[in-house]
Amino acid sequence: MAKLYFYYSSMNAGKSSTLLQTAFNYGERGMKVSLWTAALDDRPGFGAISSRIGLASDAHRFADSTDIYAFVLEENTAERVDCVLIDEAQFLTEGQVWQCARLADETNIPVLCYGLRTDFQGQLFPGSAALLGIADALVELKAICHCGRKATMNLRVDGAGNAVKQGAQTEIGGDDRYSALCRRHFMQALAD
Repeated sequence: MAKLYFYYSSMNAGKSSTLLQTAFNYGERGMKVSLWTAALDDRPGFGAISSRIGLASDAHRFADSTDIYAFVLEENTAERVDCVLIDEAQFLTEGQVWQCARLADETNIPVLCYGLRTDFQGQLFPGSAALLGIADALVELKAICHCGRKATMNLRVDGAGNAVKQGAQTEIGGDDRYSALCRRHFMQALAD
């Protein structure tokens, strides 16, 4: 029986690298994967799944209105889909998470979602909250704080490296805008 998986972590834990390695493993065995990522990242060179270590692959893009269930069903009719891999899963809507569960339950296609658990204020993303609630398997990937502890938080910083304490939940950026920290150093940065 197929399952819905949620691989979660702070930034810089290798989520995209792990997803792309999984896609490679399926492909090496002649199996087809359906790759997905969020459509909201409009930085030059983005729109594909890419990792900090240089791995990349093109992918379908999902917006809030995308019916992932219907799209994968149609794709599966044309050529059997053996696995669905979703990067930036924190940006899924609650409805899309339920679509992913239906894919696993009704079509026996495993769905592996990779994403952040919390935002820069320690709040759950809607997609992450839904996945934490209904996924069959939860897997935490580990990132490391500068002190050597496990990083569980995502600190947003401004251009001068100062902690950003307020703002929209989603602001696209990489290492220039975010730092993965343990809770202790996250709290210290917010207190400064």
